[in-house]
Parts: sequence; structure tokens; C-alpha cells
Amino acid sequence: MEDLEKKLNYTFRNKALLEEAVCHSSYANEHRAEGLSSNERLEFLGDSVLGFVTAEFLFAQHPDLPEGDLTRIRAALVCEQSLYEVARHLELGAYLKLGRGEESGGGRTRTSILADATEAVFAAVYLDGGISAASELIHRCVLDAEREEVVEERRRDYKTALQELVQRQADQVLTYRMAGEQGPDHDKTFAAEVLLNGNPIGSGSGHSKKEAEQAAAKSALERLAE
Repeated sequence: MEDLEKKLNYTFRNKALLEEAVCHSSYANEHRAEGLSSNERLEFLGDSVLGFVTAEFLFAQHPDLPEGDLTRIRAALVCEQSLYEVARHLELGAYLKLGRGEESGGGRTRTSILADATEAVFAAVYLDGGISAASELIHRCVLDAEREEVVEERRRDYKTALQELVQRQADQVLTYRMAGEQGPDHDKTFAAEVLLNGNPIGSGSGHSKKEAEQAAAKSALERLAE
């Protein structure tokens, strides 16, 4: 766990909190005799800590934005995909305690498990070092400038922008089709194409069909702008 503490840039006074944060319910259930607690309660607390720190940051960072925009940005920052990216950066999957079933089923790379563990780690730091320590970690992992740019990118609706562009001319038909998928069920990558009047004008990929279509629409907009 010392390696994980180095990646977090935080040293726990109560090491048991970090041990609990990486203990999945499948592992706790298989080791009931040892009285282990899963990270589910920490995940619950971490969700609120993350939400508060993020809301406070956005409130101060964007004094002119209305409530609706602040809510949308916060949702993008704290979504499962965002937390999954944080977990991958921290290599959190390598430290998870998983039951045999989850281990063999690819649990160390499963988006939901890694996202939940990230929230649990935030809660563990909060309980061990207070809101200041948790805030520092969340700012470093979630709220840096580069990540906010990623969020802005995620919020853009390229499909709508493309639709509006092609509708400037009459009788234009825009369609999307899936071009393939690869990877295990818990970590699939989808490929999509967008066609204008039956002719391909863009392609893209993503971890969901919706994400792949947005990427295809973005590539089409860039091509049409040339």
C-alpha cells in the first residue's frame, strides 16, 4: 500500500481506511470470518465528498454560470467515466482486493468497480485527514485544468452541430451505423460511421455506441470545415 500512498501523495495515519477502500464486496463476502468490511460505505461517503468539493470549486471558478450549467459540468466531472480515468491514472486496479469470481471476470479493469473504488479512496482520505486533504487530492486528480478541458469536450454535442450544418441545404440525409466492436464485455470499444446521403463522411470510436457516434460526428465536422 505504500506505493499507492505515493501515487496519492498522501500518507495515512490509519492504514486500515485505505485497506477498506480497495476491498470489493466480493472479497469481503469470501472472507467473512475475518470480519472485513467492503468499500461500499466509503463509496457512499466519497460520492458526497467529491460532489461537495467539485461544487465548491465550480461555484468559485465560474461566477457567471447559471445553476443549470454548473450542474451539467459537475455531472461530467464526477461521472463514472471520469472516475474510471482517475483510477487508471492511479493504477488503482492493481491494488484492489477482489473475490475469485470478480478476479477471473476481469474486475480489475471493470469501469464501475474502478470508479466506485476511486470514490472510496476519496472518502478514506477525508476520514483520515479531513476535508482539506480530500480536497487537495480531488483537485489534483479531478479538477485540474486539463481535465476541465476534457469535460468541456465531453459536453459538446457534435451530432446536433452536424445535423444543423447539413440541414442548411435541402434534401440532405444524415445516418449513423456501427462499424464494429472489440474488447471484452466489461471494456468494449465501439466504432461508428456517419454517412451523408449514403456516403461516409466521418468515423470514430468510443466506450459506448453514443460516444462512438459523437466521435464520428466530430470527425465529419472537421472534414466538412476543411
